[in-house]
Amino acid sequence: MISFFRRKRALAALVGLAVAGATLTGCASGTSSAGGAAPKGTYTFWDPYPQFDASSAWTKLVEKCGTEAGVTVKRTGYDTSDLTSKALLAGQQNNSPDLLLVDNPVVSTLADAGILTDTSETKTSTASVEKNILAAGQIDGKTYGVPIGANTLALYYNKKVLDAAGVDPSTITSWDALTSALEKISATGNKGITFSGIGTEEGSFQFLPWFWGSGADLTKLDSSDGVSALSLLTDWVNKGYAPNSVINNTQTTSWQEFLTGKFGFSENGTWQLAGVKTSGLDYGIISIPSKSGGAAPAPTGGEFLTIPVQKDTARYQVSEKIQSCLTSTKNYVSTDTTLSYVAPTAAAQQQQLAAQSDLKPWVTAVGDAKGRTSDNLGTKYPKISEQMWKAEQNALSGSQTPAAALQQAQTAAAAAIK
Repeated sequence: MISFFRRKRALAALVGLAVAGATLTGCASGTSSAGGAAPKGTYTFWDPYPQFDASSAWTKLVEKCGTEAGVTVKRTGYDTSDLTSKALLAGQQNNSPDLLLVDNPVVSTLADAGILTDTSETKTSTASVEKNILAAGQIDGKTYGVPIGANTLALYYNKKVLDAAGVDPSTITSWDALTSALEKISATGNKGITFSGIGTEEGSFQFLPWFWGSGADLTKLDSSDGVSALSLLTDWVNKGYAPNSVINNTQTTSWQEFLTGKFGFSENGTWQLAGVKTSGLDYGIISIPSKSGGAAPAPTGGEFLTIPVQKDTARYQVSEKIQSCLTSTKNYVSTDTTLSYVAPTAAAQQQQLAAQSDLKPWVTAVGDAKGRTSDNLGTKYPKISEQMWKAEQNALSGSQTPAAALQQAQTAAAAAIK
């Protein structure tokens, strides 16, 4: 186990000026009980759900799990980016919350900073969690936290548009088949596909299924496989199969394009399912195809429930009870249905499917998905991702060829992760 003070020194070196101006509220406190009986009183919980107030089902569930553990839980919701800054600063100041729910790519950043305990320290069981989902929180053989749920990407399709073009969605199992379908759809006067290619993590998130589906690896962005993936999307734009707007599209704006009813396909996520049901569109969902056939691995989204390092390690006993409560099968089903997540355990997924059969393609997609920080990339991923979305921007805009854009991106990424 890394000592508390070694962790603190490592964190101080990492935080720097990026969080110097952040403010801090709702922090854990208490005197050390030197690993003895778990302290009672108030336990603090931070999450990225500021939309949920004190009357929400989520807040009530968090509080209920605290009550069952014999303590009071004080929950605070922050915007995702703000939460990361606050967590870094709190760790530097020895003032971390008892429980911290963060977007899964952030786990490696916080773990590298020495903020988080691993599951061996807290005696947290992760045996029932699907391995591909859990991998997003694993670094150097250690697991930091438990996933609260997962989402990912697939292709929504408009049945009316595909029928008009004579396209059978069940035949779309490769890039060639998809491109042929887009060509047929465009010939009818409709538009082929919309996606998010914006120059942010959203752009990388949506590019990854094509990148991984080509067989490419994030440690070599400019491989021939990687170039084929970027060439695929660039060709779609150049041929009019995808609109020029994709270069600035967020996942929300690309979804709004799909809801016009003029697009055959939309690359988007689990979180749009509720909206498409009320949209009036006759829709379907298929997995994103890989280059040569079969489903491509799409990136997993969703949060991990972690237990930050505390000077008083006896607090971990209660924190783990709260964590276990929130990640029980019953509460997975309740929480993940509310958040439009697929549960990370087979038992909870089966209960979700029994209540909501149209989740089936999403359970399949999550089963094929992959964590962005998997392959032990950890804190290297954000640096690689930044160069990847820049390359996509350069290629989609026509300022560079896909090969040149990715070669430049690989040089920059290699320098950044040294």
